[in-house]
Amino acid sequence: MGEARDDGPFFHGTKAELQVGDLLTAGFRSNYRPEVVMNHIYFTALRDGAGLAAELAAGDGEPRVYLVEPTGAFENDPNVTDKKFPGNPTRSYRSTEPLRVVGEVVDWTRLTPEALQKWRETLAAIRDDERGEIIN
Repeated sequence: MGEARDDGPFFHGTKAELQVGDLLTAGFRSNYRPEVVMNHIYFTALRDGAGLAAELAAGDGEPRVYLVEPTGAFENDPNVTDKKFPGNPTRSYRSTEPLRVVGEVVDWTRLTPEALQKWRETLAAIRDDERGEIIN
């Protein structure tokens, strides 16, 4: 795994209710392709990017953004850096090592219902397109 160079802080968006000290690990279903079990845990250095992930996450819980710290090496997320945003302007990363929750973030920007629906439609179109495959 090629190590990324970013000092953070780092964020993870989810609908899970977590506590400080909890470890987030790989091995769960993708929020974007539920038939895929992920080999990595994903995170970003952009608070509102994690907010978007939280809003789009599977489940019925309240979207939440957590401040996290990687416990091991991490790399640029090839699902966005290689396919959509060369150079990683989204500051999106992934790791096979756990992320430790160090706090919950409450001052992130929530999407309007209209913007959230547009994102869901975009993701549905990507799922239906063979090019929308996840690099796992």
